[in-house]
Amino acid sequence: MKKLSLLITLCAVSLTSMAQTRYIDDTLFAPLRSGQGLEYRIVHKGLRSGTKVEVLEQDSASGYSQIRTESGLEGWLPTRYLIDEPIARDKLNKLSAEHSSLLERFNTLKAENDQLKTLSDRLQGELQQTKGSLDSTQDELTDIRRISQNALQLDTTNRELRETNEQLKSEVDVLTSENLRLKDKNEQDTMLLSAGLVLLGVIIALVIPMFKKDRSNSW
Repeated sequence: MKKLSLLITLCAVSLTSMAQTRYIDDTLFAPLRSGQGLEYRIVHKGLRSGTKVEVLEQDSASGYSQIRTESGLEGWLPTRYLIDEPIARDKLNKLSAEHSSLLERFNTLKAENDQLKTLSDRLQGELQQTKGSLDSTQDELTDIRRISQNALQLDTTNRELRETNEQLKSEVDVLTSENLRLKDKNEQDTMLLSAGLVLLGVIIALVIPMFKKDRSNSW
């Protein structure tokens, strides 16, 4: 009884209970059996190469491993049929899919790059236009400053002209008053002269007959 227990223990130690993910090797089909040996019945006529399976146990003595397929089918097959990585065909298909994905990503990035280049060119054009507008605005600002300076000078000149105009108006008023005074004086002088002339005419009119009378008496 002790020998039987020891044998069972040794068998248990030789089996690996840790589940691992492995793949069927490049063999076209790997038959799945109910036990560790050719004498056990076949539970599946053959798993296709590249099939993903889960390793439940491994017996290094018999060279068999117990596996479980993704569909839940369990059985034993030679450990040499198992590899740690997918077969070359699956790798190639995966690489092809990755290549297609990368190529699609590259085309997407290239299209985005073309759009960004177009946007960059448009922004560069707008930048040049903005620079031209800025230069024009700067020129206009310079003109405005110059005009403002001229306006200040004109304002100063205008104030001086207004002051001069006020002085001239005052002088004109004075001259106008003087002219009126002279005009009044001239009218008065004219009236006096006229009166003098009239008086002189009267005197002459009175004196001349007297002279004539004296001359006639002297004769």
